[in-house]
Amino acid sequence: MESNGQNGPDDSSLRPVSSLRSHFESIGKAKEGVKDGQTAANAPPSRNQSPSPKPPPVPDTRPNRSVNVPPENGRPKPRDSLIASSRHSIQIAVPPPLSPKPIKPPAVLIEPPQSPPKPRPLSVLQNDTSAHLFPEPSKSPNTPVASSPRSFKIPSRPHTPILEPGRSPRLIAAVQPPSPPPPRRSAELKRDREARASPPIPPPVNRAEKPANRLSRLMENASQLELTPQISEARSPFSSPPSSPEHEDRPVLPTRPARPPTQNATPRTSVVPRGVDPPPVHHTIATIRRDNEINGNTRAPITRSVDDRPALPARPQTVAEPAHARIPANTAVKAPPRPPRPSVTTTSVTTDGPISPQPKRAVSTPTSQLAPPPSRTHGRSMTIDKGSEKIPAEFHDPARPSDSSYPASPGQVEIVSQYPDPTKINRRPPFIKQGAHEIHTKYDARLFDVCGQYVCTTGHLTRVWNLLDGELVVSFAHGEGVKATAVAFRPGLNVDEEGVRIWIGNNVGEIIEADVTSQNITETKQNAHGRYEITKIYRHYNEMWTLDEGGTLHVWGPDSNGTPNLGLNPDQTYRLPKGHTFSMVVNDDLWHAAGKEIRIFTPTTGGRNQLQVLMRPLVSEGAGEVTSGTLMKSQPGKVFLGHSDGKVSIYAQKDYTCLSVLNISSYKINSLAGAGNNIWAGFNSGRICVYDITKSPWVIKKDWQAHDNPVIKVIADPASFYRLDRSQVITLGADNIIKSWDGLLQDDFLENEMKSIDTQYCKFEDIKVLAMTWNAGASTPNSLRYSQSDSIFIQNLLQSSDSPDIIIFGFQELVDLEDKTATAKRFFKPKKKDASDQEKMSHQYRDWRDFLVRSLDDYMPADHLYHLLQTATLVGLFTCIFVKSSLRDRIRNLSNSEIKRGMGGLHGNKGAIIVRFMIDDTSLCFINCHLAAGQSGANQRHNDIAAIMETALLPVERDPSVRIDSYVGGGDGTMVLDHELCLLNGDLNYRIDTMSRDTVVIAVKQNNLAKLLERDQLLVARRRNPAFKLRAFDEMRIEFPPTYKYDVGTDNYDTSEKKRSPAWCDRLLHRGFGRIQQLEYRRHEVRVSDHRPVTGQFKFTIKSISPKKRTLAWADCQQRFENLKGKEANSDMLYYLIHVIGYDSETGKQIIRDRAVR
Repeated sequence: MESNGQNGPDDSSLRPVSSLRSHFESIGKAKEGVKDGQTAANAPPSRNQSPSPKPPPVPDTRPNRSVNVPPENGRPKPRDSLIASSRHSIQIAVPPPLSPKPIKPPAVLIEPPQSPPKPRPLSVLQNDTSAHLFPEPSKSPNTPVASSPRSFKIPSRPHTPILEPGRSPRLIAAVQPPSPPPPRRSAELKRDREARASPPIPPPVNRAEKPANRLSRLMENASQLELTPQISEARSPFSSPPSSPEHEDRPVLPTRPARPPTQNATPRTSVVPRGVDPPPVHHTIATIRRDNEINGNTRAPITRSVDDRPALPARPQTVAEPAHARIPANTAVKAPPRPPRPSVTTTSVTTDGPISPQPKRAVSTPTSQLAPPPSRTHGRSMTIDKGSEKIPAEFHDPARPSDSSYPASPGQVEIVSQYPDPTKINRRPPFIKQGAHEIHTKYDARLFDVCGQYVCTTGHLTRVWNLLDGELVVSFAHGEGVKATAVAFRPGLNVDEEGVRIWIGNNVGEIIEADVTSQNITETKQNAHGRYEITKIYRHYNEMWTLDEGGTLHVWGPDSNGTPNLGLNPDQTYRLPKGHTFSMVVNDDLWHAAGKEIRIFTPTTGGRNQLQVLMRPLVSEGAGEVTSGTLMKSQPGKVFLGHSDGKVSIYAQKDYTCLSVLNISSYKINSLAGAGNNIWAGFNSGRICVYDITKSPWVIKKDWQAHDNPVIKVIADPASFYRLDRSQVITLGADNIIKSWDGLLQDDFLENEMKSIDTQYCKFEDIKVLAMTWNAGASTPNSLRYSQSDSIFIQNLLQSSDSPDIIIFGFQELVDLEDKTATAKRFFKPKKKDASDQEKMSHQYRDWRDFLVRSLDDYMPADHLYHLLQTATLVGLFTCIFVKSSLRDRIRNLSNSEIKRGMGGLHGNKGAIIVRFMIDDTSLCFINCHLAAGQSGANQRHNDIAAIMETALLPVERDPSVRIDSYVGGGDGTMVLDHELCLLNGDLNYRIDTMSRDTVVIAVKQNNLAKLLERDQLLVARRRNPAFKLRAFDEMRIEFPPTYKYDVGTDNYDTSEKKRSPAWCDRLLHRGFGRIQQLEYRRHEVRVSDHRPVTGQFKFTIKSISPKKRTLAWADCQQRFENLKGKEANSDMLYYLIHVIGYDSETGKQIIRDRAVR
């Protein structure tokens, strides 16, 4: 836009939206003349201020400030000819002087377009808003004006006003003027007003010397801030390109001298985004900007090119480095044999004199300002409009760097809704083989840390225990009202001195260092965090980081001896967001979670790096709050985070993209830990699950009740192999018990290896099995005689079965469960304890048993004799099992049990009958069940199944070798899922959801069974409910209509008053790890009941073991485990020495070799 003659060449910047504020603030003021030949613009009458190169001299006001920074900061002035002698270092424009007039603060502030004006007192003169003090674009002035003698109020800023790296594009205008900021949004102005409404207490200012306020304040921060000319904010987005002749006559920018470091702040690096190609600006503004650049910053010398507009060259000193390339400023450890970390630079910040209790903040982190909201950050803060063209090219999506500045877009996240595979779950607790398995802390402990043989628990007491013998080593109290809130083992001088010193943070901001060997408190740092509660202590190589509830993070680097020292002050202090829920150290980064948002910071001892890595926080798509996290040695470059809704999100360490989100549980994940290829997860129920993450989907390897109360923390000790020659995982529960577990899962490994090579020592045989399930509706065998089709049902079933080796008949409701009189008699009448089976069995069961025996004798081939193996009853449930005579002698360990689920487990109208036995060396289990009824009773049915599967109902197997050979999942034979081959039948009562009865009936008539099966409650639970116990079972595809509910004697679905919807209530499911094959799954048309019977034919694979061959196979598996242990030991020790202690790879390998020799 060309400027008009009335307003001067830069007047175009006053007309767009960015000018509204200045225009309305200046209403009614007399305009001032401008005598500059280059700018030649007169301010309009409505404006009260106009550009001025020369503010009123205020040489005597500067000493009134508390900052002792010389006006020129000791720097040479390469352009003295262009700078008036009376000009101060901040005032850099050179137009002719203008007599300033005092002004009144306007009563209104005009918001951007489409925002109504809102009253607010003006807190600062328009032209005195420096880009360095007010980096937000909306706070920048529109025109340069002279300083006014009238008093004004500096807006509230942090204690140390520091330019935030996210707003740094204006700092790189030495080669090309930067692009104008995008329009300010009203929401951002609202946030600014809220920030000013309750600001931190600023440093005291001398109000008597009004003009000095701004100048002294700027001088105070001159060494901290990389200055940008004020006039830059007056540029309009519509300014014309710098193509005028006057522009070419301007002198070239001289070499910028290096800025000497000051005592007030650490020189800032890594704050400017790389390569920005700004849009054209007005030539007058470009000229003044070049003049302003002589006030300098610490960048390399730059020369000015006016003929074209090349992109800014890369400046290694100031480019925001990718996370993987960042070099924290920390000195190498002097104590041998620890070498300097590869990621640590030898440059560190030094200070003169003792450090105050509140150390100087890093330049990238204001002391009283939280890390800014993600939507306004570049590095840490900047308002970015992705749709605007007036922004640096770096901020455009197509050109954004994928390694540090931005996380991946949500569209790239793989959301895995399938839950882990539970078919190979093992319930045996992985007890540690040596040392104390559990330690009772005997007090309310909620925090702990472990290093080798020592575990430290803390709370109102701090105690250290020896895991090898369970003995108490150290114990001390913290005093009344003082409670430890964080604990971590401090780094040692070398690897052999690890696990000796402990840092303990408490709720009053103190840090205590205790020595385990001497049982003494060696150091106490009072008020290390003021009075804020210390929430977390991290160990990062040879540094310690402490975080309090207020968000203050102290970085304690090594002292001259090479270890962190509480006798000194922290090397650096940062301010992080409040609301911390979980955090962890990942390489050199701190992953900090507050609710669902994850922010990544890079604290260093020198403060030379940009603190916040990403512009916006990471949020896992569809996952809850972050509650836990871990790293996996076997999965380098990945971070695993647990969430409150049972999900696990996986992020890439390099570019912070979310790789996938997985469902692993429906319960909150309290803690995660990585050991080998497995992730250990602790839950509120006190259970711990171990997941094999090498498979897709994940496989649940173990699930056991570790604690009686919620699991608080799970730690896989990285030092255990180096110090104890074992892999240990330590857990703490709310039951105040510390437990040690075998991280290698030795028993599971041996069991799985033996089963994987069982063909070497076993012989296998296939047997045929026939199973029937039928809710008979209180019918008797005589009821079958009234219909021709019903009377031949059993005959046809047996004759078409091809003489199976095992026949299982499972009945439900053989008695009328709706007969309240009979139910009351069964419920209240005591049973005879010594009664025989004949006496216990009522006539209904006896009639069916005798009928089945006669049927087998009549309809099975004469050369196939069958024996009645077992009968069992439970209030309507009846199980009758027949086996061939040739198989009877091979059966042993026969037993049966029952579980009641009706009326809260008191009544047997609902429940299950369980029969188990062994054929040769294979265990078999048959379950006949009747679950809770009702369309809305799915959860009750889930609970019934869980109780049936998880209750220890059967006799225990004492022989460990038999447990490994004949049972699965680490079981001892007491539970259903301990058996190798399981067959479940019954009236499970699962219904069809979200469909009306008429819709279901029409779909059945149309044979559209797939539509109905999609809404079958059992199949839906298997897909969506990870805790559903029938997920481990298989079912053949259903190809027959629903078997419930019919009008008795007809083929019509229920037409009674209730009009129940049809459903597949009668089911057959099996679990056999590939050794059960279902051959047939069908229903039969028997109309004597409201249910149709369902039958299935199966092929079971039975094994017999050769003892001698088994012994050889066992020895082979033992040797395989020793080989695995040796490999894991070397891998874990090297990981520990490199990623925990901080050695380089060669030194770590040498230490391992030396240790092996010893």
